[in-house]
Amino acid sequence: MSASEKPIRVLVAGLGNMGRSHALAYHNNPGFEIVGLVNRSTPKLADELQGYTIHPDFETALKELKPDLCSINTYSDSHADYAVMAFAAGCDVFVEKPLATTVEDAERVVAAAKKAGRKLVIGYILRHHPSWTRLIAEARKLGGPYVFRMNLNQQSSGPTWETHKALMRTTSPIVDCGVHYVDVMCQITDAKPVEVRGMGLRLSNEIAPDMYNYGHLQVIYGDGSVGWYEAGWGPMMSETAFFVKDVMSPNGAVSIVMDPNAKSDDIDAHTKTSVIRLHSAETGPNGQFIRPDQDLHMDGEPGHQELCDLEQAFMLKAIREDIDLNRHMTDAVQSLRICLAADESVRIGKPVYL
Repeated sequence: MSASEKPIRVLVAGLGNMGRSHALAYHNNPGFEIVGLVNRSTPKLADELQGYTIHPDFETALKELKPDLCSINTYSDSHADYAVMAFAAGCDVFVEKPLATTVEDAERVVAAAKKAGRKLVIGYILRHHPSWTRLIAEARKLGGPYVFRMNLNQQSSGPTWETHKALMRTTSPIVDCGVHYVDVMCQITDAKPVEVRGMGLRLSNEIAPDMYNYGHLQVIYGDGSVGWYEAGWGPMMSETAFFVKDVMSPNGAVSIVMDPNAKSDDIDAHTKTSVIRLHSAETGPNGQFIRPDQDLHMDGEPGHQELCDLEQAFMLKAIREDIDLNRHMTDAVQSLRICLAADESVRIGKPVYL
């Protein structure tokens, strides 16, 4: 077997929702071989993952197991340090979003990847979703400047609310989820973001006094494009219009039309698009629209686990085929910069100029 066909030995750190899904993706892909899992506690795992040893400490496991790839799915505040440690050990890295909790740390990770000459893939799951890549392509065809309207509110309770409260110990919802959708905006307009405004509100006594579980950001781009993103978590959130994904330009609009029965707490509903609606602004001599809206039915869409499988297949391809990931890394830092600026704007009560 040639070196390029030898399975890539992977160490998976963090076994929350995403970590467990990525571990399954590695387990089921013959291009990978899991050499160990890292988690402070012993979580409930799928049957397929029961045979792997769970190590309590990342640094120790990295030194002992000498993996080729580290998959980092821990809480956000450890992402940068773990990634830099992995690059220093000669590993390629997959890291869940957000890449880090500060722009400086995100840039430190990218610099470490470049210095080590290793691959860095960030967990922007929507980049591997055929419907979202279609939405971006259709929006780019319209031409700018654009209006972006996006949100993802989650009416969470029970274990999901517990997960959200744990996430909010380090990251607000507009940063944690926002990076995905701001990344979509940045892929549609190549213009640079110039100004960010944010506002937020703490709607629960169960989170820290300086944290907020509802937030809203606005971003202005150099080409005049404007966008907003809204995210709220918790048992008090409304299920009304919890999923808006809409792009407008002078030439028309492209929108995701959500299944009216979808629930905001369903993880598959966060990525399923159901229908993409294309609207052309073109009118005839009588001022009426020339063509009716066109609905693209996105049948056979991948579910959450299949998306994780696609994401790790891309990781494998990036390593084996030496894919240039410079734009991928730049975009990840850019979307994080916008979301962190929004978080800063919430806290200082003023716009942030980039």
